[in-house]
Amino acid sequence: MAIENPSREEIGEILKKAKRIAVVGLSNNPEKTSYMVANAMKNAGYDIIPVNPTVDEVFGVKAVARLSDIKGHVDIVNVFRRPEHLPKVAEEFEQIDADVFWAQLGIIHEETFHSLKNKGYTVIMDRCIKVEHAFMR
Repeated sequence: MAIENPSREEIGEILKKAKRIAVVGLSNNPEKTSYMVANAMKNAGYDIIPVNPTVDEVFGVKAVARLSDIKGHVDIVNVFRRPEHLPKVAEEFEQIDADVFWAQLGIIHEETFHSLKNKGYTVIMDRCIKVEHAFMR
């Protein structure tokens, strides 16, 4: 069963409402895609929360080891991890009750997609949040 993302209009509405984005797998290396994408979203006005146990901070923000370490509400969990890691990230996502589970371009895990959708969550996979943000203007 294939995944079916929300429409571009719906994604635009999600991005207009969102304020806090937890980025799972965010690197502190400016040459990495996760850094470039998260930096663009930070520059667009979003609060970025780095989620990576191997870095201390990114953009001057202290990194957390896991989603459950975040204080306060998270609008979007943006994932930069290989597909096989998505089930574990989805478990953590459910524990913090964030609004949207978003796996970056090239990252798809159909079982995780359908499991979260069936529980009523908004799920986006195989889309770049930076590209989608550019379309909403």
